[in-house]
Amino acid sequence: MKAMTTAGLDFAARRNAWRRGISMLACTGALFGATSAYAQDADSEAPTDADIVVTGTLLRGVAPVGTNVVAVSEADVVASGAASANDLLASIPQVGNFGTIPAGLGNFGNPIVRPNIRNLGNSGGSTTLVLVDGHRMVGAGILQTSFDPSVIPPDVIKRVDVIPDGGSSIYGSDAIGGVINFITRDRYDGIGVNARYGFAKNYQTIDASVIAGKDWGSGSAYISYSYAWHDDLIGLDRDYATANQTDHGGGDFRSTACALANITVGTTTYALPGRAPGVNRCDQTDYAAIYPREERHSVFAGLTQDLSDSVAFKLSAYWSKRDTLHRSAQSSMSGTITAANPFFRPIGAELAHSVAFAFDDVFGPSNDSPSSFTSYGITPSFDFELGGGWQLRTMANFGRSENESTERSFNSTAATIALAGRTAATALNPYNLSATSPAVLAAIDDFVNYGDATQELAEGRVVLDGPLFAMSGGDVRLAVGGEYHYENIRSFTGSGPEAAVTGSNAYAARNVKSLFGELLIPIFGADNRTPGFYSLELSGSVRYDDYSDVGSTTNPKIGVTWRPFEALTIRGNYGTSFHAPSLADLGNSVDARVQVLPFSPFRAPGSSPFDALRPTIAIAGGNANLKPETADTWSLGFDLKPAAIEGFVASATYFNVKFKDAIAVPPFTSPLLFTTPAYADFFILNPTLAQAQAAAGNLRVDGVPNLATLFAISSPYVLFLAQRANLGAVNVDGIDFNLAYNRPTGFGSINANFTGSYLLNRETQVVQGGPVNDDLKNGTGRFFFTAGLGATVGDFAARATLNHRSGFPVLNLAPQTRVSAFDTVDLFFSYDLGDMLANTLLTLNVDNVFDEDPPYFNNAAGYTNGSTLGRLVSFGIRTKF
Repeated sequence: MKAMTTAGLDFAARRNAWRRGISMLACTGALFGATSAYAQDADSEAPTDADIVVTGTLLRGVAPVGTNVVAVSEADVVASGAASANDLLASIPQVGNFGTIPAGLGNFGNPIVRPNIRNLGNSGGSTTLVLVDGHRMVGAGILQTSFDPSVIPPDVIKRVDVIPDGGSSIYGSDAIGGVINFITRDRYDGIGVNARYGFAKNYQTIDASVIAGKDWGSGSAYISYSYAWHDDLIGLDRDYATANQTDHGGGDFRSTACALANITVGTTTYALPGRAPGVNRCDQTDYAAIYPREERHSVFAGLTQDLSDSVAFKLSAYWSKRDTLHRSAQSSMSGTITAANPFFRPIGAELAHSVAFAFDDVFGPSNDSPSSFTSYGITPSFDFELGGGWQLRTMANFGRSENESTERSFNSTAATIALAGRTAATALNPYNLSATSPAVLAAIDDFVNYGDATQELAEGRVVLDGPLFAMSGGDVRLAVGGEYHYENIRSFTGSGPEAAVTGSNAYAARNVKSLFGELLIPIFGADNRTPGFYSLELSGSVRYDDYSDVGSTTNPKIGVTWRPFEALTIRGNYGTSFHAPSLADLGNSVDARVQVLPFSPFRAPGSSPFDALRPTIAIAGGNANLKPETADTWSLGFDLKPAAIEGFVASATYFNVKFKDAIAVPPFTSPLLFTTPAYADFFILNPTLAQAQAAAGNLRVDGVPNLATLFAISSPYVLFLAQRANLGAVNVDGIDFNLAYNRPTGFGSINANFTGSYLLNRETQVVQGGPVNDDLKNGTGRFFFTAGLGATVGDFAARATLNHRSGFPVLNLAPQTRVSAFDTVDLFFSYDLGDMLANTLLTLNVDNVFDEDPPYFNNAAGYTNGSTLGRLVSFGIRTKF
């Protein structure tokens, strides 16, 4: 285990590192030549449309048939003010973290923000496939293997394609909810510098980038360096984060284990320091992170070169390092102190009493947990023109990530021993922790939960595409190909003193061999169009994937695009998709274990009170018997571009997803587990040793030396089969829509848009065959949209955007029955300095201009249905020379 510190995340140190990085890239730019101030535009030598492979298809120069594509342009990236790719995705209504400040959790399970179209699944992998330039990227994390989009700096993003449809017939695993493809720039000529500073109440952020490149006609090369840093935001910084909901008529979720202790004698509680009857309460959200501190360095480079008239070479490479600091409430405990402890002070004549307290006064108000995520990769490709319109594309792809996370905690065993200490040198003083021996406090404080993992990806792909033969509607086109994919993860998790963590290692690997093809049949086209059939295209695609660990799967998709007349396009598709279990979820995962608890907090209704004192056995973590999650998806929609209304576009798409075999943990904490027939396979009451050993297999045992020892001294109450399993199902359907208007005027232009998603139904089952839940009646909103209005006047541009997340009903949270909608307004302004300073743009973003708080929620956090930094004002400059 490598020691991790918070050094390097402070603002002053980061500012110096930023300056050094900018200087380095400025020097690097000189290597490309200080080209003329009239450098070519980045797209001046862009490939023609016939050369481009669009997201969702294997064929060059055609749009995916029957499919809705949501596109985010380079101009949209600039106007969004996004400092990371995750921030950018949070502005898209179809993506699950829309309307939030996307941040991973400060633990091993979910440190990476995972885009999730349609909010399907929550396993170690992802049901939304995220690509860069059409290929996969190495995963990140310790108990998850999803790609971290934040490694791609916004500076190199040319556009983002979002396909909210199943895509496994083209791309294989993960593309159930949809596909997100970040398209990076191919060429750059000149030197570009972008910088921005933003601030909100108790918060600040900086990001900057330098890109330098040279375009020599037959090729181009560039390198980009990006730096981003932002402060953290904790509960004390925002009024909406509170555990005390009594002002709303809700519950008081504050802790009673506080810096000022509480003593309980019998049924009466006494509050320190006065020891009068009463209860001290403290809000654990005060020092808990709403948004963790983060620093990110990214380097991205690209090279293209035509080697001959028929051979083209392309290479992209990246390196990224992201450090985070996640704060949480300081550790607390409760226990019994007796007269044997020299610090014991009775309330009356009792010889022992219970005491609850937190370690704030000696360890500080929060636990600060650092994490570090480094990844890098390289992707070379060759394209061969074979003649007759046929092309062979070859690609190799390698990536590696190194991930490390430390959760700071306290040594509960040492604290319990110290509370029972019999001398001043060994005992803990819970009434005045600072009076405790420094050596005792150091032993209690020196404890972490630690994890690290290395993930690797290697793959090769070959695609051949071109025209088969001509029909009256156009050329019938075919694409066929194959792919080999390999990935592995080496991980370690453990706990203990920071310099002597003990735990377990795990290793898992797989390979996947794939064959795929796509056929496009144009029935009507430019040469044979007729009234009612301006054009008609049919497509079919299929992919076969053979996994070394979970078997094989075949997934087809069919699509149709019909234009009855030029202004109207009607499209539809049907397909099947899948998500292979993540290596972090299978039987070799680092958290696969037998966990023994000395008591039984989760029991069947009507059980004896004495059963609470019996042990619980839980078979937990990964599961070697997992199979792929699967889905049937289809959609039907239209696009309207009426010639009579120049610049107006309208589209709507009905989508339907039936998702099953969702990987999740059985609901062993719910009393319904014991009374619902569908859950009967997930527990055994009063298990025998033979049953426990059969369920445990060769898994390690935590909590006792072995199961035989446990049964020799006690009879366990329950055995939970709590491993991740293929359990649930989600059926969701709704409508995606987009209305856009962009028109030139005498003073410049005006533009408007209304884009979003409306859910018609969303039904879930925790376990297939179990109760069906209507999520729209409890905890899920229907309507998500952005509405924007903008204009350009000469060199000045302005835009206002309304972001909306609808409210929803909630059950079992009396007196609260509904969560409100969350609406924020963002403003964007830019000014092109023109003749004053060529190729220089000044920008101003004001996010959440009215400083709206997310909606109230009757729980320990105090809010839900979105998150916000508050009113965030950002000033930026973009220049090129």
